[in-house]
Order: sequence, then structure tokens, then C-alpha cells
Amino acid sequence: MRIFFVLLVVFCSNAGIAQVKPIMTTTIKIPQAQCLQCKSRLEYQVKRLDGVLEILVNYRKGEARVKFLTDRTDIEQIKTMISNTGYDADDVIANPDAYNRLPLSCKKQSDKGGHTK
Repeated sequence: MRIFFVLLVVFCSNAGIAQVKPIMTTTIKIPQAQCLQCKSRLEYQVKRLDGVLEILVNYRKGEARVKFLTDRTDIEQIKTMISNTGYDADDVIANPDAYNRLPLSCKKQSDKGGHTK
């Protein structure tokens, strides 16, 4: 009887472990995100991606901290979503069409946009 109980406990504990979802948190550099408008635009778009649990854009540092489920999405898909929103994300360049739709204040200073510091 004790062996059965021990096997039951081991089986139940393994079943509980197998259901843990792999979560990853990473930081992505978005140097062009410099205002609240950029922050809200990026957070809205990236949260729509399946598997993204949380995104916090720090526009003062020009970066975003993203928490996501690795079995549903990956860092490259997140960077692509940021690029499709019109912003550079680490080594991924902004989608030109999306970048052109951004307001002037959210564009790069080389394009006569951006904020003065």
C-alpha cells in the first residue's frame, strides 16, 4: 500500500511540473522611443502578439523590457512586431512604411524629428 501511495505522489508531482510554461524576460533597445506616445503605441502593438505577457517601455532609456512565453513566440518575432510598428529594435531596422506613418515627434532626429533633450 505504501508503494502505491509513493508512486501516486511521484506521478502527481511530475504532472504538475510538466505544466509549467517557460517564461523569458529580455530587454530590447528602442532608441527612437522617446515620449509617452511612443510608449503607448509600442505597448499596445506588442501586447497583441500571442505569448507576450508584459511589455514595459522606458522611453527615457530608449528600451523595452518584455516578458513572454517561449513556447508561443520568440525574441525575433517581438523585434519584427516593433519594426512593423515603425521603430528600430536592436539590430532590426524599422519597416519603412510604418516609420513613414509615425508622427514627426516619433521619428529620428536625422529626419528632422524626435525630441530635444
